[in-house]
Amino acid sequence: MIREPGDLFPAPKGCVPSRGQEGRVDVATRTEAQGTLTLVLGGTRSGKSEVAERLVGEHAGPDGSVTYVATGAFPTGTGDPLWDARVQAHRNRRPSRWETMELGPGRDLGAATGTLAGTVLIDSLGAWVAGLDGFRVDHDRLCADLRGRVDAGCDLTVVVSEEVGLGVHPPTSVGVAFADALGAANQRLAAVCDEVLLVVAGRTLALGGGR
Repeated sequence: MIREPGDLFPAPKGCVPSRGQEGRVDVATRTEAQGTLTLVLGGTRSGKSEVAERLVGEHAGPDGSVTYVATGAFPTGTGDPLWDARVQAHRNRRPSRWETMELGPGRDLGAATGTLAGTVLIDSLGAWVAGLDGFRVDHDRLCADLRGRVDAGCDLTVVVSEEVGLGVHPPTSVGVAFADALGAANQRLAAVCDEVLLVVAGRTLALGGGR
């Protein structure tokens, strides 16, 4: 089922932190009432999305709800057929019980996910950055929103992102600017995550957490 952000179920009382009241806790002092923020990195076709989907699926259980936040361009049937097919493949893998929030270009990722309850999967950070004007990311706000959500006890949040710098140097200035912006966003987000995973050829390497 695909819904807009405003249509999704509200977070329970006490789950959404107030702006400026996000709070910070060390991993060692975390309790079961607090959530977990995980970053899953990987190159193109590395299997990172499948790893993230498995993580949230196992965490939520057979009857658990997951909200999938899709940040890529919506398939229209009139654009790139390869992109449309790729998006459709992602949709086909999701269990029917999962909710889907399709976040359009330029939308506030942190604010949108902050209104959600339960387990959340964001796929992907790179597609979201690509839709921002000038690839300008408010790192402090994004990290505070995502960190604040799990610290308020809102269960597991998994963010999928493309690891840049593993391939050829971008041949255009726009490509360089995007790689720089996404690389910086990955580093800043990793620093506030409880767990960071790197996926290569479908194999997962735990990098530890930044907290």
